[in-house]
Amino acid sequence: MTFGGPFEREGPRWFSIPAHRPFVDDLARGFLAALSHMGPEALPRATLLTPTRRGARAVADAPLPASDGKALLLPQIRPLGDLDEGEPPFEPGDLALDLPPAISSRRRRFELARIVVDHADLLNFTPGASQALEMAKALSDFLDSCRIEEIDTDGKLDGLADGDLAQHWQVSARFLRAVLAAWPKRLKDLGLIDVADRRVLLLRALAKRWSEHPPTEVLVAAGSTGTAPATADLLRVVAAAPLGAVVLPGLDEDLAESAWDKVGEQHPQGAMRRLLDRAGITRADVRPWFPQSDSRGRWRRRIVNEALRPAEATADWLVQIDSLRAEAPDLDPIAEGLKGLSLISARTEEEAASACALLLREALETPGQTAALVTPDQTLARRVNARLVRWGVVPDSSAGAPLAASPAAILAQHLAGLVADPLDPVRLLALAKHPLIRSEDDLEAATTLELKGLRGPAPRSAQALLARLDEHPAAKALAQRLLAAVTHAAAPYVDELAPPAKAALALTEALEALTGPDRLWIGSAGECLGALLSTLIEDGVVLPDASARAFADILDRLVNEETLRVGGATHPR
Repeated sequence: MTFGGPFEREGPRWFSIPAHRPFVDDLARGFLAALSHMGPEALPRATLLTPTRRGARAVADAPLPASDGKALLLPQIRPLGDLDEGEPPFEPGDLALDLPPAISSRRRRFELARIVVDHADLLNFTPGASQALEMAKALSDFLDSCRIEEIDTDGKLDGLADGDLAQHWQVSARFLRAVLAAWPKRLKDLGLIDVADRRVLLLRALAKRWSEHPPTEVLVAAGSTGTAPATADLLRVVAAAPLGAVVLPGLDEDLAESAWDKVGEQHPQGAMRRLLDRAGITRADVRPWFPQSDSRGRWRRRIVNEALRPAEATADWLVQIDSLRAEAPDLDPIAEGLKGLSLISARTEEEAASACALLLREALETPGQTAALVTPDQTLARRVNARLVRWGVVPDSSAGAPLAASPAAILAQHLAGLVADPLDPVRLLALAKHPLIRSEDDLEAATTLELKGLRGPAPRSAQALLARLDEHPAAKALAQRLLAAVTHAAAPYVDELAPPAKAALALTEALEALTGPDRLWIGSAGECLGALLSTLIEDGVVLPDASARAFADILDRLVNEETLRVGGATHPR
């Protein structure tokens, strides 16, 4: 067997794909080219590691275009961020199977909220269930950061807020110390560990096994910057494997050494520099993965890289620009790099959304052209999406769609709100006209309920509302149906308080009585809402009793944090 391409030289093998190049496409083409010399059996035996599941899906779709449409057996593609010890590169019986199972994210949230309430005496206020959940989310993020970075918090908070610091700092430090001490004990009682802890242990176990018994087949890790120490150490092992390679995304190979030395943690290249330092290599040891000639992209990349220089290294900007021009005496590299770039100064957010939508729609007029909107502003993304849908274009949104905007979630939130205020005319009417409840026969009844029952002064009781509808039997029957669902959802409340788990169960039963399970739980939104309520029913038993208003706030908070993966007939371009 002869080895070609990246595997011709001895390891460790580090490569990079420039930021201006299509990473997945170049990765697939280089991967196929490198394995073309190894025989047809090499590809399905190879392993390709990606940072995330989304990256794994993208890589799985790339080899077919790269192979000019020829049928291929795909390599084993595994996400580093979600390793499963029951699948390759782990196999049943490995050391990883001896690890305790990981606690689910929602259960951890509820357990931490319980701990927050139990230690409320250390705070200057008593948090309710909804506020405790919000504090638990912040604690979860903090714990994940510590676990991923493998930071031992024992004793690290001692003296953190001593001295003359404000009292609220001292209160926060005492509270945090108590929670961090209580959480490991609670996990031990449950026989579980944190997801981030388990991931680190899996990565460490994998790195240890591959160090002691290097894989003999092709092994490539692509797209990861090794921000977590365990991931960085695994990448170092992969690069040193007999047929291993690491492909970095967008390493800046042109930045002057004097500027590279000043790259800090907050710089876009900060994670990459830390990875190279940890691996004991320099940028000179990193080679191009799949060289491509792209003059405009090259100069554009250089311009962007110069713009992102660390502030401490900008004194010689003019010198660097002259050096840039000296590299291409036959053209102006700056003008060449800026070709095709436009600046639109929108006066309002609506105008910005319209401009983005028009540009995306215009791209579809050119056969084969693709277009993408890259923005951290989810409000702008939703506005652009709404305009495109209006024109019959359904984009594939990587950010997904909010569960809170789905009919199933809106129905659940309205019903939970009615338990707190059973005669809220706005919510009652929204419930009556909701598409999951209303049939064609109910349309007239809902209109009559609005005109005869809910217009004017708000009714003082359910009986008063029904009395207004005595002459309209269809509308009265609809109102009775709605009020019965509200009454059922309110059944667990005693002295205006109820365990959130029981409140969630009653709400679920009331929702199914209104809509029928065949309509409520269908689709990704119904499945996601069902999973959320099931978790609240099963794991929410640790939450403190809550009022109907507090439970509605809990449901709103949890629903608003969920995102749906947009599927179905999205536009391919």
